[in-house]
Amino acid sequence: MWKKMQVKKHALTAISYMLPLVVASGLLIAIGNLTGGAVIENYKASYSIPDALVSLGVLGMGLLAPVISAAIAYSIADRPGIAPGLLMGLIANSIGAGFLGGMLGGFIVGYFVLYLKNHLKVPRWAEGLMPMMIIPLISSLIVGLLMFFVIGVPIVWATKALTSFLTSMQGSMRFVFGAILGGMAAFDFGGPVNKVASLFCDGLLLQGIKQPEAVKILASMVPPFGVGISWGLSLLFHKKKYSKAEEDNIKIAIPMGICMITEGVIPIAAVDIVRVVASCTFGAAIGGGLSMMWGIGSPVPSGGMFIVPAMNHPLLFCLALLIGSAITGVMLFLLKKEPVETINNIDLMDEEEEMDLSGIRIS
Repeated sequence: MWKKMQVKKHALTAISYMLPLVVASGLLIAIGNLTGGAVIENYKASYSIPDALVSLGVLGMGLLAPVISAAIAYSIADRPGIAPGLLMGLIANSIGAGFLGGMLGGFIVGYFVLYLKNHLKVPRWAEGLMPMMIIPLISSLIVGLLMFFVIGVPIVWATKALTSFLTSMQGSMRFVFGAILGGMAAFDFGGPVNKVASLFCDGLLLQGIKQPEAVKILASMVPPFGVGISWGLSLLFHKKKYSKAEEDNIKIAIPMGICMITEGVIPIAAVDIVRVVASCTFGAAIGGGLSMMWGIGSPVPSGGMFIVPAMNHPLLFCLALLIGSAITGVMLFLLKKEPVETINNIDLMDEEEEMDLSGIRIS
């Protein structure tokens, strides 16, 4: 169990380092594409500012495998893991193992560096060379050769097979895949299940598959929008569904949802977790399935409504988002019970017991 938690910790650390690069690169590509830019093929010829933006974004996306590999190795083995981790990510890019290869290479070289740090013995005069020369050289040499000739080969096969499978999916298969991905992305409002789905979508984006990213973005916005719709329905039909505190939280969650921040729903879910989670997951699954079936793709992995113009079918995306949010909103409106207001965590329905002081005697 402890080992599993450590692996998860290293992966989440790497994602936190990688996300700013993913978002910045994706937005550069989106801005460049919207202004008519294209990837620069010949840097000696003339090119425009939009071309430079697209090219910079593409270069940034090319750094994702090295960055996540180095971040994982750093999380495991501290500074001696950075250089070998970067090299494993570059190898993953060069052999076509991509994002998955970078992750696996980061874990392998990170634990190998940690082993060398704890067990490799050198003369006293060479101890100062351990972190900056001996450990990076030995780990890069051994794990690098393994990546080229042993580890990388099955990863390349698996990556190509996954890419081929996803691009060949049609009709109901695409809907089911999008529904599963959308449900996972909305299930725990930015928690570990969401992170798994997000990591999977980001990896596919590096392989040129953009549809899962659109599903991830949509599913992250369905919970706050769906809760907002259910609140609106409760006001429209004069049925009390939320307490004053919950209504205040909804007013904050909706603008957060526009920015693709799902965590604003957590205070609402904490009060009625089963109904809120079920409604949000189901609505996001339907919206995600429709998005995938309609072939909506996003070149940018984050940004909420602000990056919708960069998608290939922005109007269809908005329609799928509206359908998923409406389903969540209607389900919550129908399922939620009337709240009981509380003051200082004391239920108003409970009457305060009178204290009987008649038995007290003062001698």
